[in-house]
Amino acid sequence: MERERPTEMTDPPSVRPPRQVLVLTYWSFSDALIQAYTLPYVRLMLKALPVGSTVHLVTLEKGGAPSLLSSEQGVVVHPFRYAPFGTRAVPMILRVLWHCARLIRRERIDTIHAWCTPAGMLGHILSVLTGRPLILDSYEPHAEAMVENGTWRRDGLAFKVLFRWERWQSRRAKVLIAAAAGMREYAERKYGVKDKPFHVKPACVDLDAFSVRHRKDPVSLKELGLEGRIVLVYAGKFGGIYLDQEVFDLFAVARRYWGDRLQVLLLTGHDPEELLPFMSKAGLDPRMFTIRFVPHADMPRYMGLADVAITPVRSVPTKRFCTPIKDGEYWALGLPVIITPDISDDSRIIAENGIGAVLEGLDEIAYEKAIRTIDHLLTSVEHQELTDRIRAVAVRYRSFGIAEQIYMTIYGKK
Repeated sequence: MERERPTEMTDPPSVRPPRQVLVLTYWSFSDALIQAYTLPYVRLMLKALPVGSTVHLVTLEKGGAPSLLSSEQGVVVHPFRYAPFGTRAVPMILRVLWHCARLIRRERIDTIHAWCTPAGMLGHILSVLTGRPLILDSYEPHAEAMVENGTWRRDGLAFKVLFRWERWQSRRAKVLIAAAAGMREYAERKYGVKDKPFHVKPACVDLDAFSVRHRKDPVSLKELGLEGRIVLVYAGKFGGIYLDQEVFDLFAVARRYWGDRLQVLLLTGHDPEELLPFMSKAGLDPRMFTIRFVPHADMPRYMGLADVAITPVRSVPTKRFCTPIKDGEYWALGLPVIITPDISDDSRIIAENGIGAVLEGLDEIAYEKAIRTIDHLLTSVEHQELTDRIRAVAVRYRSFGIAEQIYMTIYGKK
């Protein structure tokens, strides 16, 4: 009689244990850089991490404790009071390091994930103190950028401290996630870093939120008196890394070209009174400006009222290694963009795809050439064809799928 064969046993599928990740930022929770530039990626990290994992998000609050904190499952916010970078920041840094070191041990945090190099400085110290691996995200030069835009001096203490720490943190980091491909060469040349896991993650955009369905909302057009106008939009700040008077000089050229049909929509935190001197010097009537401070959730509807957008980032060397968030948002809405040269890969993308104009200088001749290029796009290309062409660029270069794949590579294992 044949003996009965034992039932074949198979190993149950392995279940990855939950993980704890510390995300360090240098921004307040309500800042758009958290809401639009950090939290969406945190959600992708949680998607890649094992079920039950937690991300501990450190924020630096300029106005004390934030009025709104995340209620998202898996995200715990740890707010600290902000102090400007320099000697006044020393007590803040010590306080953050003390609490975070205790948090790492108490919660058994296994990875430190820092956003940009100022937060990376904190991440480097914590990694040394606790032995936890460090990941640098949105990796781009900060110290040299602050010198180039005139905020810091190259012989100043702030520059020397951060630049040295950028080198240290770059060398210690287990993984580098840069905003632009050129950062690989910069890191090797400036920090002596090579042969390290390196990913490129531009500033991605929620393509569902920034959708062409938001273009030319009739209610908003009527409310703001923009019906029948050529609307030029800028969403952002003036000064620092951005041009100021030059932008209004560009508006003046556009006004002469398009006449009374032009209306400029500024989505900015600046008070109108702050901008009056720029308008006056350019000889512009303040009535041609519509100025609003708009929560990021409402940006698609307001941006979508425009026909053309601008990205006036100063063309300093380090801006080749950053990625303006606003470009992806403009593209997702189907807006042609006027941009300064050598900004990340964006200036090249705009020129190669014929979806805007790259300024050849900061003078009237260059401004008029850019305006003529935009006018040709708006009048010679069928509206839907132009919108689809620009939107396709956003899908290719700014989809969150790019970031999702990177985080899956980093956190989807173990």
